Amino acid sequence: MMSVNPLFPWLQPNWERLYNYIIQERVPQALLITGNKGIGKLHLANQFAFSLLCADPQTDGLSCGSCVSCKLLSAATHPDFINIQPEEAGKSITIAQIRNLITQLTLKPQFETYRVVIVSPAEQMNHAAANAFLKCLEEPTERTIIVLITDKPAKLPATIVSRCQKLIINTPTKDTTLAWLKQQNVQENTELLFGLARGAPLLARQYADEGYIGMRHECFKAWMGIAKQQSNPVIVAETWHKLPESPLLFWVTSWIVDLIKCFYPANIENLYNPDLYKSLKELSQQLELKSVYKLYDILLATRQRLDSPINKQLMFEEILIKWSEINLSR
Repeated sequence: MMSVNPLFPWLQPNWERLYNYIIQERVPQALLITGNKGIGKLHLANQFAFSLLCADPQTDGLSCGSCVSCKLLSAATHPDFINIQPEEAGKSITIAQIRNLITQLTLKPQFETYRVVIVSPAEQMNHAAANAFLKCLEEPTERTIIVLITDKPAKLPATIVSRCQKLIINTPTKDTTLAWLKQQNVQENTELLFGLARGAPLLARQYADEGYIGMRHECFKAWMGIAKQQSNPVIVAETWHKLPESPLLFWVTSWIVDLIKCFYPANIENLYNPDLYKSLKELSQQLELKSVYKLYDILLATRQRLDSPINKQLMFEEILIKWSEINLSR
């Protein structure tokens, strides 16, 4: 089943721009939506698709939810709505998927409105798929709108980016995010969730739902255990590789960044982890700044390789062993 919830409040300015495309009859044939992870890019794209396909939109342009098209969309059976995404989490969008899309686009839309194709996350197209996808942009078919979504636009080929109109979704203000989390009945420390999610409301709510604050606490405890020579980095890495690696790698990187800041007269409000200030400040007084910077460089290089097929356990072993060595030399 597919459905589109009410528009998130911080997306309203972006929706107004998309709605203007519709009322001015200047809907772009290719649209690239970018912005940080967890701010609702796919939600906005679905709102746009539902509105374009709806037979009787509301006065604000949003879909009615009751016409034949809307019911087909809700049942995920609308013939003019095509969703291209990796067939498995973490995998690429393949050339076979794009070739199948090209074949579908040779046919006319079955309804009298539009046909909408959403590709998300667009940067997951492999090289061959991206090259084949250019054909969709260079030879647009009748009443077809292609929407690409990514939080990593730099990973898209310039030939694709140049053929799209761009819509950048800004991360909402802290006040907006905290107010929304309160409306969602998030009971945990919303200030801390805001920092962990880097201001992304949907990510913050996900972190609350999945208990990320507790998970982070246990990971930091293990991290400090290695610093005190009380935990084995290889054993910790074996545990960590079973956890979601993207937020975990961000946490570790943020600990190192805050540790570097603690070498100087840092304002606690400027830290990623203000709740960990005392532990990090004490540790900073015992370590060599140059060694901490070297670990930071390793973390940055590791984050660049995160989307590649690397052994996650070995990745964490490298980081944690280096962390152990830094603390051994103090």
